[in-house]
Amino acid sequence: MAAQPSGGEKPFHIISPILESLPLSKAAGTKVYMKLENVQPTGSFKIRGIGHHCQQHRVRQALPDPPLSAGGNAGMAAAYAAKKLGLPVTVVVPSTTIPATVRKLEELGAQVEVSGQVWDEANTRALELARTEGWVSIHPFDHPLVWQGHASLVWELKDSLETKPDAILLAVGGGGLLAGVVAGLHQVGWQDVPIIAAETWGAHSFHAALAAGRLVSLPDITSVAKCLGAKTVAARALECAQECQVISQVVEDMEAVQAMEQFLDDERMLVEPACGAVLALLYTGRLQRLQHEGRLRTPLSSVVVVVCGGSSIQAAQLQALKSQLGLE
Repeated sequence: MAAQPSGGEKPFHIISPILESLPLSKAAGTKVYMKLENVQPTGSFKIRGIGHHCQQHRVRQALPDPPLSAGGNAGMAAAYAAKKLGLPVTVVVPSTTIPATVRKLEELGAQVEVSGQVWDEANTRALELARTEGWVSIHPFDHPLVWQGHASLVWELKDSLETKPDAILLAVGGGGLLAGVVAGLHQVGWQDVPIIAAETWGAHSFHAALAAGRLVSLPDITSVAKCLGAKTVAARALECAQECQVISQVVEDMEAVQAMEQFLDDERMLVEPACGAVLALLYTGRLQRLQHEGRLRTPLSSVVVVVCGGSSIQAAQLQALKSQLGLE
């Protein structure tokens, strides 16, 4: 298995289930496997990369250990890893973070600081703290150790599936999951498997960068999918699009939230809008459209959808999103 910590320590993530979804398969017109990252200890795939990064820091860093600083949704993974390692941690989050997430972070023993309205502003504060306090900054998505940790997801797919899938569907925020999956595909010899990268309009920094052929900073994050809210993706994300076939797809907020509700009915799991963006590709027929356009093979034997997480969602929040978007 890839991304094992030095010294034989057990990784903080679990080998997540991979299950066939009959409702998603019916919607997509092909066999759909769900890689259930929403059942990870912290509720998302982030624990793979962030946990690996924290363990590697602990192995390489001379004592005493400085606090770890992280921003955004990855803060949950950093807090969990720090608790396991017996390290102090400060997590900087934007003001859009829901109170339940702040409470969970505090329950894990993290010091929480709220700064800025979007992740990028919170990250600026985290970097300032790291510089002034001598702390170690754990970046949520833009670090090779994070990508290495996320690559373990692909190794698990190879161990579980009888044949390689015809496509992998995932969400792109800052690009860390994309970079990890591409690394994993190279490691297992699956680099010809297409990746379909989902975003929502208003958090589409990867799509904008691909269109421009360079990194682009969005003026603001206007999407309800705050977990996708990096105004600029990692440079590595653009490199990944040159190394593998990466197909960018952008959906409306309304489509993402409708997919969340449909998935709750179909699979009895409540996921975040970021995951809803990926599921919307299946529910709205985007997969078949890509086949008709010749961008995906026909027929498809199977595809994998990374159910990336649900750590920051509650039933009341789903209802609020529906009201906000006029879906009631």
